[in-house]
Amino acid sequence: MRLVIARCSVDYAGRLTAHLPSAPRLILVKADGSVSIHADDRAYKPLNWMSPPCTLKEGAGEDEGVWTVVNKAGEKLIITMEEILHDSSHELGVDPGLIKDGVEAHLQELLADRIETLGDGYTLIRREYMTAIGPVDILCRDAEGRTVAIEIKRRGEIDGVEQLTRYLDLLNRDPHLAPVRGIFAAQEIKPQARVLATDRGIDCHIMDYDALRGIEDDKLRLF
Repeated sequence: MRLVIARCSVDYAGRLTAHLPSAPRLILVKADGSVSIHADDRAYKPLNWMSPPCTLKEGAGEDEGVWTVVNKAGEKLIITMEEILHDSSHELGVDPGLIKDGVEAHLQELLADRIETLGDGYTLIRREYMTAIGPVDILCRDAEGRTVAIEIKRRGEIDGVEQLTRYLDLLNRDPHLAPVRGIFAAQEIKPQARVLATDRGIDCHIMDYDALRGIEDDKLRLF
């Protein structure tokens, strides 16, 4: 990972255009090719970013100090450096992945055992399917034989969608698995996470913990 603190301005050119005026900011360049730009607030959320796969070109000559990040859709993130205050690189290696709490781990186990709750014809390939960037919670096939990657959370938020997006980018490079689509499964999915998932072609699935455990709803039913 490369960490750069610089006074810079940022322009985004794609489906929309956006401009960040000159200010000190943190720029993260990760090994997966992603580039994100952060201010000293907003918690973990970047001001702007480019998800992988993308390429970073650092300008030379007349363009020295201008970074151009281009993704596969041709969208550009142009970072104009005015002053670099810090520039360092660090080898973090392969992350072991998030260790799920007891509920998430149990949800994964239950859904794997009852994979047919996603639809008729679903079959399990395996739980904890290992990739170079961590394990996919569940890998399965749908009724048409297409590969499906499932990310499970107790509460579905934007970071979970981003995590599944990274897995899908990697899995779709494997000709034995591609095309791979994604399902984001949780007991509760935040509206922003649902919007992002839909925009990226990822299906959302609300998990009923009690139903997966075979516990009947004790509410009165008409039928």
